[in-house]
Amino acid sequence: MSKIKVLIVDDHEMVRMGLSTYLQTENDIEVVGEGRNGKEAVDQAYNLQPDIILMDLLMDEMNGVEATKALCDHQAKIIVLTSYLDDEMLFPVMEAGAFSYILKTSSAAEIAACIRKAAQGEAMFEGQVTQKMFQQMRNKPKHEELTPREKEVLALIGIGKSNKEIGEILHIGIKTVKTHVSHIFTKLELEDRTQAAIYANKHELV
Repeated sequence: MSKIKVLIVDDHEMVRMGLSTYLQTENDIEVVGEGRNGKEAVDQAYNLQPDIILMDLLMDEMNGVEATKALCDHQAKIIVLTSYLDDEMLFPVMEAGAFSYILKTSSAAEIAACIRKAAQGEAMFEGQVTQKMFQQMRNKPKHEELTPREKEVLALIGIGKSNKEIGEILHIGIKTVKTHVSHIFTKLELEDRTQAAIYANKHELV
């Protein structure tokens, strides 16, 4: 059975040493490298091809959010391991492609368990992170669920364009326009074009 290859990225040497020392005692985990900042994380990731990257957030040269964005196409799953729960770091790093998010207050055994879960495709989140994510979802405007094309159609409905006019403007068939309109009504829980137009203007989508 092949071991789970892990790259540890943290600007504190003692944190890297402590994690590495513990994880190397696990039979199914292998620490293949360490990085002091996001730039080293990106370089090491492409050189060492780890399965999992333990990523700190606040680091010099390139922080964890920037590094996660830079590694969005990499095979490795990124586990954010940090002391911070600030929204300005949490949401951007999750949007950038982080797979799991746990705190440094987690025990070594919990971190190892998170690594194993990630390797199997199962995400793991600190309880407070889950609460914040659900809260953001509740506060998120419904139109954020629309595709870019649906938003274009909604904006045109907002200025009173007919399906035929929308099709001509966007260079799509009338049937496609009707499909987009139907999806818009469903996602925004609207009943007709009048409500759609009011919604578009109210939310400044026009």
